[in-house]
Amino acid sequence: MNEKQFGFWKMRRNGMQNVSIANALGITRQGVSQALHAIDEKIEASLVEMAHANRIQVDKIDVERGVLSGRSIPFQTNAYIFVSEKHGMQVWYEHDGDCGACDEYTRCIEFIWDFASELGIKIEKTADPTKMAEELLVKIRESTA
Repeated sequence: MNEKQFGFWKMRRNGMQNVSIANALGITRQGVSQALHAIDEKIEASLVEMAHANRIQVDKIDVERGVLSGRSIPFQTNAYIFVSEKHGMQVWYEHDGDCGACDEYTRCIEFIWDFASELGIKIEKTADPTKMAEELLVKIRESTA
């Protein structure tokens, strides 16, 4: 995907309407619509490809927000794939872990906080990444229901 298309996609994800994107960039609405259609196809294909690679059965794809939800076949748990501007594509599995003993603790907190911010979702910052992730996932599901 090219940077320009991804820029349009980020603007839309931040709540801008196509006409506002077109006006802000001095291009036609048709140009914005075509670019968004192309990037949506690429994001959906990337999410599905990542799901297949990780053996995740797809339940729902929200292309506009960059979120795929499904079920991990090998781990028998809910799984999510996110498109993050800062962190790229990330695969998350619902689990009860010992976050305090995990080497990824800081990265998890950072990703959850950053992704919530990218989506414009307010979550409670706590020392427990599992609770932050649960709150984020509930808010994502509520917004796409």
